This record gives sequence, structure tokens and C-alpha cells, in this order.
Amino acid sequence: MTKLFTRPSSMSDAAMPYCPGCTHGVAHRLVGEVIDELGIFEKVIGIVSAGCSVRSWRLYRFDMVLSAHGRSPAVATGLKRALPDSLVFAYQGDGDSAAIGLAELMHAALRCEEITVFMINNAVYGATGGQAAPTTLIGQKTTSYPSGRDPSYTGYPINMAEVIASVSKNSYVARVALNSVRNILKAKNAVIRAFKTQEKGLGFSFVEMLSTCPIGWQMTPLDSLKWIEDKMIREYPLGEFKVPEGLEP
Repeated sequence: MTKLFTRPSSMSDAAMPYCPGCTHGVAHRLVGEVIDELGIFEKVIGIVSAGCSVRSWRLYRFDMVLSAHGRSPAVATGLKRALPDSLVFAYQGDGDSAAIGLAELMHAALRCEEITVFMINNAVYGATGGQAAPTTLIGQKTTSYPSGRDPSYTGYPINMAEVIASVSKNSYVARVALNSVRNILKAKNAVIRAFKTQEKGLGFSFVEMLSTCPIGWQMTPLDSLKWIEDKMIREYPLGEFKVPEGLEP
């Protein structure tokens, strides 16, 4: 019998460690599929740090590095400079990258480091109880904003893709969503283009992925997918915000 669907060969047999309905697993699979299809398994090194993504080190068969909270882009920079022929990516949550790790991410982008960063934006700190993150939407209720985010008190959500695109002169910057088959296919294309940007030496690459957190949002998985469509994409529009010269369409 012909096998029509299987786990990417770059991924291990470890079970996905995430809550039911969480689309972290979709993001991991996309990264694994692209690594297989581009034939870059022998060159890839991944970095993760604190948050839900810390569990992903055991999901892949290639080298993974655990960094301090928010420091994945700094570790990725060191690895890439020490091993320039490698393809190095950091996999981060929105709290990890847009809060405690904002300086590391911004300066890697400013320097146009030839690394790739995947940022999972689920608008909360999912690993610690659903507290508000820099990406929490206005009015969104969290365990730390039980009445909803009030911009007069806590400020506004940070649009990371737009910020990175504005400061990184040589870069590939995109925002995608993981809430539908159509959007997942577009997300996979963005992952491909991010790795190709690095492989061709064209500069920094950053892909923000809008992802669900049913437990943190206190919704069903299906309602979480709809919430991305109805709420998150309004605040965080999808698309490519910067494409480096030399990257084919």
C-alpha cells in the first residue's frame, strides 16, 4: 500500500507536546517539511528558548540549542558567524521575542544577520497561564487583564513584522496565519522563502505566524481558528512586508 501522508524525515518520533487545538504543531511540521524539500537537513541548526516552544527541541532530528529566555537571535547570530555554511533558525513565541527578547531580535534585524526567525504570535503568554503579551489585542481578556486590554493603561499591540521591515534593510519579512488550509499553504511558502533568503546570503529573514491558544484564550479549538480570522488578522494583516533583491518570486 502506498503511504500518502507521513511525518517529515527531519522530525523525530516524539509526540507533539502541545495543548489540543494549538497550532504550534502545524508550524513545526511546516519547518520540517521545508527542510526535507529543500534538502538542507545536514546544514540546519535550530534554537529555542523559554515558553511553549522550549518543548520543540526533541521534535527534530537535527541539532537544537536551548537558549536563555529571549536570547535565541543572539545565540543564532553566534552560531551563524562561527559556522557560516550552516542554516540557523530561531523559533520563538511572541512574549519571548517581542518582550524580554526584543533587543536581541531588533539588533539582529538591524545588523541584517543572515539568520531566520520564526515568531509564533498567539497574543498571550501561553506557557505560564494566558497572561497578556505585547501582542495582546485591545479589549482582549487575559488572566492579567481580566477586563480586557486598555490602551490608556497598557499601551497598544506591537506589530512585529512591520517593525522589523522598517529597520532591517536587507531582509525577508512576512506575516502568515495558521488557521486554514489556504493560509497554511501560504505559510509554508513563507518558510521556504525565509530559508532561501538565508541560503542565498541575502540577509535577515523573519516570519510571524498567527497561531491559536485555545487554553489561554478560553475557547474551543474551532472558535480559536475563527478568532484569528475575525480578530487577529484585522490587527495583524497578512502578507510579505519586505523581500530582498535577488529572491525569486
